[in-house]
Amino acid sequence: MKNIKIVFAFMVLLLNYSCEDVLEIESRNTFTEDFIYSDPDQLERLVFTSYNSTESWGLNKFIWWSRRFNIEGASFEAKFNFRDIDQYRLRAGWNPNNVGVFRDQWRKYYSYIRDILVFLDRVDNSEAMQVDPQKVNMLKAEMKFLLANTYSKLIKYYGGVPLITRALSLDEDFNIPRNSYQECVEFIVQTLDEAADVLPLTRPDDEFGRATKLAALAVKSRTLLYAASELHDPSTLPNGPFYDYNVANKWQEAADAAKAVIDEVGARDLIPVTNAEDYRDLFLSANRDIIFARPFGATFFDFGTDVNSLWNQTQAPSGYGGWALSSPSHNFALLYNMNDGSTTSSSLYDPANPNENREMRYYADLNFNGAEFRNRNVEYFESRDTDIFPHGLDSPFGLGNVLHSSKTGYNIRKFQDESVGLTETSPGRPFILYRLSEIYLNYAEANFQLGEEGIAREYVNKVSTRALQPAITASGADLLEAIKRERRIELSFEGHNFFDERRWMNTDHLGFDIKGLKWYKETDGSFTNEEITVVSRPWFDRQYYLPIPQSEINKTSSLIQNDGY
Repeated sequence: MKNIKIVFAFMVLLLNYSCEDVLEIESRNTFTEDFIYSDPDQLERLVFTSYNSTESWGLNKFIWWSRRFNIEGASFEAKFNFRDIDQYRLRAGWNPNNVGVFRDQWRKYYSYIRDILVFLDRVDNSEAMQVDPQKVNMLKAEMKFLLANTYSKLIKYYGGVPLITRALSLDEDFNIPRNSYQECVEFIVQTLDEAADVLPLTRPDDEFGRATKLAALAVKSRTLLYAASELHDPSTLPNGPFYDYNVANKWQEAADAAKAVIDEVGARDLIPVTNAEDYRDLFLSANRDIIFARPFGATFFDFGTDVNSLWNQTQAPSGYGGWALSSPSHNFALLYNMNDGSTTSSSLYDPANPNENREMRYYADLNFNGAEFRNRNVEYFESRDTDIFPHGLDSPFGLGNVLHSSKTGYNIRKFQDESVGLTETSPGRPFILYRLSEIYLNYAEANFQLGEEGIAREYVNKVSTRALQPAITASGADLLEAIKRERRIELSFEGHNFFDERRWMNTDHLGFDIKGLKWYKETDGSFTNEEITVVSRPWFDRQYYLPIPQSEINKTSSLIQNDGY
């Protein structure tokens, strides 16, 4: 493995972002570099800035729009709603000069990596380490966790990337080639193992949002599950060192990584719920099922504390004053089961009454025509005769900015705190990054691939039955599909589906006609609907990965572009 070290001038480190982009701390405004590294408390505040690498409610903080929605609109789950703008450039297609709101991902992640490497290069010989070695070694472990977590996100977008792991002087060669995907995975796993050896298993409530051993093991689990998947098999395209994970026991690795988390928590049941409201509340405050999350408040500041980037306003229907930026597709809504565990292909599903008899998570996750939300029913319908009935309040002729009215007949309800006003904040509301449900689903999927269907059923049912669905009894290909469906629904709108459909190479969910339901109120007061095609999203095989920005290719002759670009 090529271990390349780069040092960056400390003032460049400090000046890279504006004050609105990172946590403002004393060390960045008043004190010298030497002072920071002499004081463990100031050093801790410096570490807090690197927690910005763990993401927030917005996909790209450098673009006004994408501070307010995330990657869900580029997945099978949803689309960007306002004027049907192609914000993610999925319809036009990516090229090295234009990837829509995905731009800056490369620069953003390497900027965080740079900050972390400067810290790791300096900290061992610092006065702060001599003053309080226990605290500073813990901070060092947190930074290793954040380094590995950031690389894990880079390789999901780009495949193998230049693996910069230590610092050299500014006169070193900056012409750094890409490492193989497998080398990157190995480095991530090694770094997480080093961090896990030092980090505490859990944290007290007042340290919620800081790295733990469980968090490091969870990142390892996801990284190895992705690496074992079809997309990274040498037999699939694209292939070659930038994309392949050629390890014979890869599924056992993935299973073992998930099991390491499971063993630490005693394979316990998930927090029980009795209804959709109980389930929805799991996403609004810290709880024991959350392994790692980004809390928003005075300690960890980023976009997300302001009212127009929290999802209360940005995802609520237009008639409430919401912006409804990500509208779930009817294609995705159909993946929610009926309340008896049958699919929407069963006779229990009635296309004329699609919101009846659905599974609990349907009512927890989605706003739909007739859903009771914030003290009234959601009204996407248009009136057949406005002399008899007015158009619905959330329709294209309703209240608010009607350009935000849902184009699909759905909005996202998950993550919305209905105990506060639409334009009020919820201090400490977590942006969840890793939780126990994902680990159980990781373990189920890996064990299915190992031929351990009994274990796979046991762990997928830990998730499914908690959601008040009957136990899954399927086997073979039907069991694998049940595991995938459960992952799509349980982890909906949490940033997984964009990557899951790619690693499964499920092109039917990557290029498709995005469907919606158009609702009408008839003259007799009844409601009818018709299924419509909102937009068509093509699929280009090159878009399993983002292109490396052309500006980076121009600067670094040794960088090789991703296939197809």
